[in-house]
Amino acid sequence: MTTVPTVARVPVARPRPSRAAADQGARLAAGATLWLSLLLVTYWWVADGGLGAPLAGGALVLSVGRLTGLVASVLLLAQVVLMARVPVLERAFGQDRLARVHRVVGFVGFDLMVTHVLTTSVGYAGGDLLASPGRLWRLVLDDPGMLLAAAGTLALVMVVVTSVRAARRRLRYESWHLLHLYAYLGVGLALPHQLWTGQQFVGSAARTLFWWTAWALAAVAVLVWRVGVPAYRTLRHDLRVTAVVPEAPGVVSVHVAGRDLHRMPVEAGQFLTWRFLAGPGWSRAHPYSLSAAPDGRRLRLTVKDLGDGSREVARLRPGTRVLVEGPHGRLSARVRTRRHVALVGAGVGITPLRALAEGLDYGPGEAVLVHRYAERPLFAEELAALSLERGLRVVDLPGSRTAPGNDPRHLLHHVPDLAHRDVYVCGPEEWATEIGRAALAAGLPPEHLHVETFRW
Repeated sequence: MTTVPTVARVPVARPRPSRAAADQGARLAAGATLWLSLLLVTYWWVADGGLGAPLAGGALVLSVGRLTGLVASVLLLAQVVLMARVPVLERAFGQDRLARVHRVVGFVGFDLMVTHVLTTSVGYAGGDLLASPGRLWRLVLDDPGMLLAAAGTLALVMVVVTSVRAARRRLRYESWHLLHLYAYLGVGLALPHQLWTGQQFVGSAARTLFWWTAWALAAVAVLVWRVGVPAYRTLRHDLRVTAVVPEAPGVVSVHVAGRDLHRMPVEAGQFLTWRFLAGPGWSRAHPYSLSAAPDGRRLRLTVKDLGDGSREVARLRPGTRVLVEGPHGRLSARVRTRRHVALVGAGVGITPLRALAEGLDYGPGEAVLVHRYAERPLFAEELAALSLERGLRVVDLPGSRTAPGNDPRHLLHHVPDLAHRDVYVCGPEEWATEIGRAALAAGLPPEHLHVETFRW
């Protein structure tokens, strides 16, 4: 007789519409702050005669250069804040949405920065295109802070080039993540140039206060949330690997224990950025979701061997120290406003959904988990236990995506009342996008669709 394992009892999370309302307010406030900042610097440009610049002598081109520099500065500062892992933004937007905003703001800000460099050099050259390279060279060498600004521009060029999809496909995640941190350096090196020589930045007490406050807030956000808080949590909780357990061919679960884990603000469905102090490569960051609901004593993450750092995880030994950053992600009880939920995952994307199936509060029939997998399902016995003990309905979809019944458009067949649930989706980006479209086509309101993809 087969014995089904008992799932550990953890505190369950009930729907809290107030948190969803708070996140909506945070999104509106963040968007309003960005747009008001852009309008304010544009107003200052207009007040200084930006619209009345004469056509002759390159004055109009120089005026455009000043405007693009102002707007680019606001967007690059916004980019820094978006990268700073500020909890209120993480909770409000979620990783996928934040990544999209980050990408758009970053590329627009970079394009405007390049336009600023080109138009400013042409403007200072009196509109002479042939003379502008020489004028730009003299500006870099002679004006205060310009040499640093040039170095910062090169750093940002490297970040943008490696962010293009074609380049990202050729890079390991760990390498891309390290290169991406140069964006902080690039923006930071531009600070002296803007605040020493930019009349639009220091032309009045109000402008000086605005720019210094914006720069200070961005710097504090990075120092606190990217450095201070991760260091504090790592030292306080003293996380160590306790076991590495094979789950399937090429898939292992890492069990981690530590001190006062009941005080770590992590929820089922979220992920952390992990660094394992196990020799060379320890500085590389790995974003892995929890595959079990945190119980205050231990954490569990499940990793598939996709090459590079993920392959090394299977070789970890008990006692290995762990550095963490996070938690991150909005695929948690925070976004839930309905009693009924549907958890839809593909492959190893089941990991955060497995944690949610354990950590959410629901009664028999109120939660359904749909799992598509190619060969064998992960956590089959654990999900069977949740089915027996808590009434979780599990729908297995074995085989490829093109197998009968596995097409995302058939989702409504497996969950007929899909439109009346909160729907959580995790898996490869293309597949998750198709699932999202199918759910919305079935009548699900967009605010009840919560997606996390394997994208960086």
